[in-house]
Formats: sequence, structure tokens, C-alpha cells
Amino acid sequence: MTPAGLLIDATVLLVAVVATVAARTRDPVRQAVVLGQLGLLLALLFTFLQAPDVALSQLAVGTVVTPLLILLTVRRIRRRPGAGPDGGRRVRDGDR
Repeated sequence: MTPAGLLIDATVLLVAVVATVAARTRDPVRQAVVLGQLGLLLALLFTFLQAPDVALSQLAVGTVVTPLLILLTVRRIRRRPGAGPDGGRRVRDGDR
């Protein structure tokens, strides 16, 4: 196998591992960080596969914009008054 093929195989394996970690992470802030890393790995993979246009799009959207939107959304939700562990929903005694 060529060195380029080994590099692509290693990157695909890393993408699979990081995607699994992203799917299993519960905390939204940590998940956004892992999604940023996943986007960077995918951009690297697309570069290795000689698709620079797709790699640049992935770098912009998957590595920067999506994690940033997740972080801003989490920040806004956590700053909302009355938002507790139940998501700001009122719970009656009989609903528990």
C-alpha cells in the first residue's frame, strides 16, 4: 500500500473514532468542541482525497460555523431566567 493510501486510511479511522466520541458526548459544550475537531479531520481527509473545494467548505462550516452556533445557543439558553434542570418547564406534582 502506498504512503498516501495509509494516510487516508488513518484519517478515515480517526474520523470514525472522533464521530463516535461526538455522538456519545452528553455535554453540549464538549460536543461542540468535538464537532470542531471532527470538521477539521474531515477537511483534512477531503484534502487528501484531492477535493480542495469541499475541504474549504468543510473547514468554514463544519469547523467554525456549526460549533460556534451550538456554543452561542447553549450560552443563550443557560442565561435565560428560570431555565433550570427541567429546561424552564413548569412541573406539577402529579407530572413527575
